[in-house]
Amino acid sequence: MLTVHHLNNSRSQRVLWLLEELDLDYDIKHYERDPKTRRAPPSLKAVHPLGRAPVITYGDKTIAETGAIIEYVIREHGNGKLIPKAGTEAFEEYVQFLHYAEGSVMFPMLLALYTGLLGDAAAPIQPIIAKEMKVHFDFIEYHLTRKNYFAGEELSGADIQMVFPLESAKKHGRLKGYDACIDFVNRMQARPAYLRALKRGGHYDYGPAIDNG
Repeated sequence: MLTVHHLNNSRSQRVLWLLEELDLDYDIKHYERDPKTRRAPPSLKAVHPLGRAPVITYGDKTIAETGAIIEYVIREHGNGKLIPKAGTEAFEEYVQFLHYAEGSVMFPMLLALYTGLLGDAAAPIQPIIAKEMKVHFDFIEYHLTRKNYFAGEELSGADIQMVFPLESAKKHGRLKGYDACIDFVNRMQARPAYLRALKRGGHYDYGPAIDNG
């Protein structure tokens, strides 16, 4: 059975959502952040040398990186679901946004997070970071004003990959004025599979409050 090595309150929540959308059987091995540093525990390095989540294991396979995990699960276990037909415009959008989420839009958001810890020392570069984030949010907003999903007219792995940057931006008040982005987050977080994943994954700062009782 496929096992998700899941770090609490992290981007690996997306993998649980993916598996719930596909209605696949899976196990979760939970890992807790260090309460002081907020970093992943050293025990994750026994699973993968990077010591980060998400990681999945399946038989003799160990796969890290959310985008790679999404591609693998959909290709090998998706039975044609959550992926547009090859050769279509939707498929090209699917590939683009699978890479864009972590390769482009998350970079200035992480810079804002880490430089924010420096206080006044980071003041000279904050306008540059803010301008770069605006470029990305403008691009995403324009895309979502024309389409309900990131790739085609149905949910795909691209939406699952893209939800975290937008959830994080919404949580930190960066989506003011980006109504299509907010609507997208709200629609994804209302999906039954998303809510089931929250129950299995545990507390998640970027999602809606649910009853885990």
